[in-house]
Order: sequence, then C-alpha cells, then structure tokens
Amino acid sequence: MLKLILSLLFLMSVISSWSVVQVSMFIASFVFMVLEGCFNFNMLGLGLGVDCVSYTLILLSLWIIALVIMASGKVKETGNFSAMFLLMNLALVVFLVVTFSSMDYMLFYISFEASLIPTLILILGWGYQPERVEAGIYMLFYTLFGSLPLLVSLLSFYYLGGSLTMGLCMKSFGVGMVGAVWYFSTVLAFVVKLPMYMFHLWLPKAHVEAPVAGSMVLAGVLLKLGGYGLIRVLPMFVKMNASFCGLWMSMGVLGGALVSFMCLRQVDIKSLIAYSSVVHMGLVLCGLVILSVWGYSGAVIVMIGHGLCSSGLFCLANIVYERTSSRSLLINKGLISFMPSMGLWWFLLSVSNMAAPPSLNLLGEISLILSVVSWSYVTMIGLFLLSFFSAAYTLYMYTLSQHGVFFSSLYCCCSGNVREYLTLGLHWIPLNVLILTGSNYLNLV
Repeated sequence: MLKLILSLLFLMSVISSWSVVQVSMFIASFVFMVLEGCFNFNMLGLGLGVDCVSYTLILLSLWIIALVIMASGKVKETGNFSAMFLLMNLALVVFLVVTFSSMDYMLFYISFEASLIPTLILILGWGYQPERVEAGIYMLFYTLFGSLPLLVSLLSFYYLGGSLTMGLCMKSFGVGMVGAVWYFSTVLAFVVKLPMYMFHLWLPKAHVEAPVAGSMVLAGVLLKLGGYGLIRVLPMFVKMNASFCGLWMSMGVLGGALVSFMCLRQVDIKSLIAYSSVVHMGLVLCGLVILSVWGYSGAVIVMIGHGLCSSGLFCLANIVYERTSSRSLLINKGLISFMPSMGLWWFLLSVSNMAAPPSLNLLGEISLILSVVSWSYVTMIGLFLLSFFSAAYTLYMYTLSQHGVFFSSLYCCCSGNVREYLTLGLHWIPLNVLILTGSNYLNLV
C-alpha cells in the first residue's frame, strides 16, 4: 500500500504531462487489480492495511480518478491551469487511498477531512457559475458541522480506552443520554457525507456548480466515504445502534421516497442526477444500520455500482453541456436528433441507474431490499414507493432529454468523439460485467 501511495506522490512531479498522468492512473488501477491475490488483508505497517471492503473502494477510487482525467479533456484543450488541475486530482486520490487503508481512527479522520480540500478547490477553481462560492461554503460548513463532534468522540475513545486502532478500540459503554450523544456525535459526520435525507442540501448545490471532475469525484468516490465510515464505527455502538435503528430506517426509506418525488420536478439534469444519489445512499444507510451480512454486502455493491453509474451520467450531462451551454431539460430536448449515438449511452446508463439487469445495482438492491424487509415488513410500503419512483424519474430524465420538439436555437451539434465514447464505455463495462462475480460479494464483509 505504501508503494502505491509513493507512486501517486511521484506522479505529482510530472503533472506538466497530461498524457503521462492519465496513462499512469490506468496502469495503477490495473496493477492494483491484478495484485489482489498478493494482499493478505491485514496490517501492512505504518498504520495502513486493507481488507476486502477497503481494497474494493481503493480500486474504485483509482478507476474513477483515471476516468475523471480522461473526461476533463476540455481543461487541457483550453489550458485552464491544467497542471494545477492534475495536482488537485492526484492529491485527492492520495487522501482517498490513505482514508480507505488506514487502520487508525485518527489517521482515518485526518485523511477523511483532508479530502474536502482538493474537492473544494476543484469546485471553486474550475466551476462554471458565480454561485460556486455559495456551493463550496455549503459543502464546507455541512462537513465541518458533522466532523467536529466526531473528533471529540475519537478523543474520548482514546482517553478511556488507550487505543484508536481499528479492531482494538474499546466498545462504547455509554448508556442513556450520554451514550446517545456519543453515538450521534460519532455517526453524524458520516451521515452528512453519505448524505442522508435532511442533511443532503449541500449535495445538489455542489454538483450543479462543480465542473465535470468535481461531479464525477463527488458521486463516484466521496459519497462512499460516509458509507465506509459507518462500516468502521457502527460495530463500536452495537447496543445503541439497535435503539436508533428504526430512526435511520425511516429516514432512509421515507426520505428516499420523498427525494424521488423531488426528482420528478427537476429541470436541471445535474440536479436530478444529484438527487438520485440521495435516494441510492438512503438505501445504503438502511443496509448498514441493520448490521447484517446481507445488508453490508448489498450496501458495498450499491456503493460500487452507484459510483460507476452516477459518474457516467454526470459525464454524459457534461458532454451535453459542452455542446448546448445549458443543463436545462426544457432546452435539451430532442437530443436524439442532434446526438444520435449518445442516445444509446443515455439509455444504457439510465437503465443501469434504475437497477435493471445486468447492472451491478440490481444485485445490490435485491440484497438491500431483502435485508430491509427482513427487519420489518412495514418497510415494504416505502420500498415500493422508492423503487417505483426511482424508475419513474429515470424514465422522465431519459424521455424528456432524448425525445420531444428540439429547441429552435439548436441547429448543429456533433455527436461525440472517441475520448468521450471511451470514457462512457469504461464506466458501463465494469458496471455490467462485475455482476458475473456476484457470488463473491457476500465475502466482502
């Protein structure tokens, strides 16, 4: 793991060459994937180590960052501080690798919060609208609001238990009001990052104002930090989590259903895709708080599938934005007439977003729905609404963008180039091929 981190740090010295960095990121992804059998999934020294879940998310991070650099060709073409852009992406992937491989809670917390800085710089530096400053402030303060109680909680664990090593850290023995405050202080930072309904307002703003790189990284990797953090901290609060499991389940299922209704009234493509992330992450939250094998494995599968699918949809939305200079569904109508070959990619990624076979989302949602229904049959009502309207808003996005009478000011639009087709293909192929190894996912946790 240390070799991978040092290799990524070395790439920062060649940020003047866009092609070298891009090819090196893909090589790092392939090498890391091939070397899976070489890891014995335990401590690797310097407080770093990997298990199946962290290995999978590190691989996802490397792959998404490589695709981000490929999708951001316009930054290179326009010369918009391309070296600094590459530096921010490499710094982000280093923080992510350290976060997912850290075996110490304090190192995990530091790298978890440090990943906010490159993302904020990407939004403020390469965003499109003046409102990007407001979006950055929203993201910053929502994250800080949740992270400071987490720091106090970790210091309390160290003071009382003498260790912050994962697996050796003490289990919470707080009861009553003290235990509840301790529990919520620890969980709040990850719930905001996930984000759960009611803590999600920063996400659409950040997505709408971010460049394609910021949107792809946010959807592909950074939302997974919340789920990964919950996997690491919830075993310390087993009894307290059982007391509040109903709260999280109701917020996840009913919140997902409400956000699905909100998606049906969106006219901004990026805003619609961002709200759909809240729906998927609500199901992930439900699967994690149950503390069952089916819930954990389903949550990890949905995190991987959503990372690939949502990142591809944001890439598609950016391709349309670069042609028409608008993200509005009222203007971007009848796109199948102007970009016919892109219509196929819209269809493929849209059906994957609604968990149609053979996408990885199908396997994950089946596992999550089984785990949630096994917790309580009452949740079937909310799950029905959530699943139905998830398909409804995805069809709404696809039909409204591809069909209809096109806007009169659009008279010429090229369909796409090889770089864009390759980027979309490298999103879609893993998303639909990984389901062939579905029997291995129950061993993730």
